[in-house]
Amino acid sequence: MAAARLCRLRRPLTAAFGSAAAGPGPGQEARVEAEAEALTLRRQAGGVRTIVLNNPRRRNALSLPMLRCLRQDLLHDAKSRELRAIVIAAEGPVFSSGHDLKELSSEDDVKHHSQVFELCAEVMTLIQKLPVPVIAKVNGLATAAGCQLVASCDIAVASEKSQFATPGVNIGLFCSTPAVALGRSLPRKVALEMLFTGEPLSAQEALMHGLVSKVVPEDKLEEETMKICHKICESSKSVLALGKATFYRQITQDLDTAYKMTTQVMVDNLTLRDGQEGIEAFIQKRKPVWSHSQEEKK
Repeated sequence: MAAARLCRLRRPLTAAFGSAAAGPGPGQEARVEAEAEALTLRRQAGGVRTIVLNNPRRRNALSLPMLRCLRQDLLHDAKSRELRAIVIAAEGPVFSSGHDLKELSSEDDVKHHSQVFELCAEVMTLIQKLPVPVIAKVNGLATAAGCQLVASCDIAVASEKSQFATPGVNIGLFCSTPAVALGRSLPRKVALEMLFTGEPLSAQEALMHGLVSKVVPEDKLEEETMKICHKICESSKSVLALGKATFYRQITQDLDTAYKMTTQVMVDNLTLRDGQEGIEAFIQKRKPVWSHSQEEKK
């Protein structure tokens, strides 16, 4: 509980935790409670979990506490049959400005810097390992690791005013970790121009080059994002989980290996209860009744 509570604070509780031996002084607990604000907000309805980055005053920077909160919200009950899709959104005009540069100053040592980048990489790879689709809902500026977060999601829906950039080169810190996600989402020359110049892509340019899936008017962003979620919720969770995992496995393989692996996966898919249910429902001209189970058909 203590770790979870810390994760949801915008400011470290240096006053409360300055001394391990001393307890909080008079009125200190009340002051700490008053200062406590959720870095992320998590809500779930109809199979869709929405995680909102909730630190607009700091441009939703992916600080260590923010990354811990995001990881916690992504992992929470991820295997539940009730969870079918995850949306990552943000409060304020900036989706995320990337890392908190105060955590990357010379005041902190190499070990701390490594912790920042390692946790960020863990969260980005976690998104693709989750058994449900993860959708970025972008309504504003996404830069550096914030752009990396968008590129790491399975699907991204952006408003027309959104922009995407990797401006680290302009402050002497090349966006090498964001480049991993960008290089797997964009054509090489487009990604490198972003990385070398720091110049932003407009929403339409991001759509044209494949960084986002769809661009819509700002007042339609929620509606269009939920339309995708609701369509996902109509399918079997177990089949989608198998398909998502397989997609990311095959994308790094050579053609022959990928076809060999996916051929076996399709055979395995047919052994699932929902694999057979879907085919039987199609033949019988009825709606399938999904179990969302990994169990095989007996």
